[in-house]
Amino acid sequence: MTKIKFGTDGWRAIIAKDFTEENVARVTEATANWLLKNFEKPSIVVGHDCRFAGELFAETVAKVCIAKNIKVYLAKDFVSTPMVSLGALKLKASLGVIITASHNPPSYNGFKLKGHYGGPLVPEKIQEVEDIIPDKCTINYNAVDLNDAKSKGLLEIAPLEDMYLKHVEEHFDIKAIKNSNLKLAYDSMYGAGQRIMKRLFPDIVHLHNDNNPGFHGQAPEPIHKNLLEFSELIKKDGKINCGLCTDGDADRIGLYDSKGNFVDSHHIILLLIKYLVEEKKYNGKLICAFSVTPRVKKLAEAYKLPLTITQIGFKYIAGYMVTEDVLLGGEESGGIAIKGHIPERDGIWMGLTIWEYMAKSGKTLEQLIDDLYKLTGRFVYERNDLHLDEAVKQRIIKECKEDKYKSFGSYKVEKLETIDGWKYYFENDQWMMIRASGTEPVLRIYAESDTIENTRKILKATQDTLLG
Repeated sequence: MTKIKFGTDGWRAIIAKDFTEENVARVTEATANWLLKNFEKPSIVVGHDCRFAGELFAETVAKVCIAKNIKVYLAKDFVSTPMVSLGALKLKASLGVIITASHNPPSYNGFKLKGHYGGPLVPEKIQEVEDIIPDKCTINYNAVDLNDAKSKGLLEIAPLEDMYLKHVEEHFDIKAIKNSNLKLAYDSMYGAGQRIMKRLFPDIVHLHNDNNPGFHGQAPEPIHKNLLEFSELIKKDGKINCGLCTDGDADRIGLYDSKGNFVDSHHIILLLIKYLVEEKKYNGKLICAFSVTPRVKKLAEAYKLPLTITQIGFKYIAGYMVTEDVLLGGEESGGIAIKGHIPERDGIWMGLTIWEYMAKSGKTLEQLIDDLYKLTGRFVYERNDLHLDEAVKQRIIKECKEDKYKSFGSYKVEKLETIDGWKYYFENDQWMMIRASGTEPVLRIYAESDTIENTRKILKATQDTLLG
């Protein structure tokens, strides 16, 4: 028996090692019992992304719930995480489950819980589910016949992708984007965004637009080192104005300018705020994770918007979006949600918002970023992921907790924040942050300065200090 724990974004494990049909059934039994305790006539939306055996695991979830007499809306074929979240809201379901390990390596799969409001289930509710996971599944789910469940009205095949397409077409000026003469490109990273983007924009440049559960051995995380082929394609073409990419379950965004340069999430968050306030005339709170650039404070002050900083993990942001008037919720890893959509990260929705901004303004992405710098100042951000021996990792975490580090090379610490990890501020708006990953055996180092050279100097000084 394996102890199952939910991390920053659901439960994830290696397929056939801990992520097995039996363990998925155990988690689902707890989920079903939680539903029966909290809802009078519960129903659930279930989907899976492009990962290996997704359909098998999604059907296991469906069978356990059906055995408990819970109505199941099962997605037809692979879907993105935002499609399941939107489906939970539109179908008035009590909960959503998507089988996905998001951006993790191909050997992983996972189980995410979504609330009836169309976003991540809040941490305290996830904990309630985790606390009642049985040591062994007590349900004979293999005896459940899905065709029989359909005839009894306990199972309905839900067209989640069609619902999402309609929702996009109702909220975006797709015609303006198509008629703008912008040459656009999209890299799905073999993920769940591939089919919907082909339906929305059949004539743009598409990369990795086929179903490959192994992602060609590459973790489908939209960071530059994983997207070199896409970057080169943009450089070689010479006419592509903007490249959008999304992760395995299409809830995270990556972006490229016309020169094949990666545009990080900090810039995307700031661009979205600027567009929503200046062009859409929206307002509301800004909710940002601890690892987001402090320059978001400059925009918050300029637009007189309240700003709240949360722990890392979109589930912390979603709680605010469900109960308060929030303009944008965002995190450094590419998970962003905005007003006018569901309280959920959505890489495609954010990408379309940027494309609409470009189309409506008549400006290039580079010009929009230059306009942004007039408010925030120019900055460059980079993140290093250190794969360390566990003992070394724990030693560094211990020393951070003990406030051992007063400087990193020539960079003297002026201020330290510890909301979730350790964020060290240096002179001239420079900063660096250290945090252990919640889903992988990794220590992350984040840094920001005015040029890429200076940012890398901070990262090197940090690594030299930490590793001696």
